[in-house]
Amino acid sequence: MEFFASAIETLKVLVIALGAGLGVWGVINLLEGYGNDNPGANAHVP
Repeated sequence: MEFFASAIETLKVLVIALGAGLGVWGVINLLEGYGNDNPGANAHVP
């Protein structure tokens, strides 16, 4: 039974780490969306 408890604890840590990583990635994507570093990238000239 100890093995299962250890496996569950490991899975909890992995899920929390994955969620934190996705959260950071999402925040970075949001901040990049507000950036206006390259206005030329928005010039859609046919």
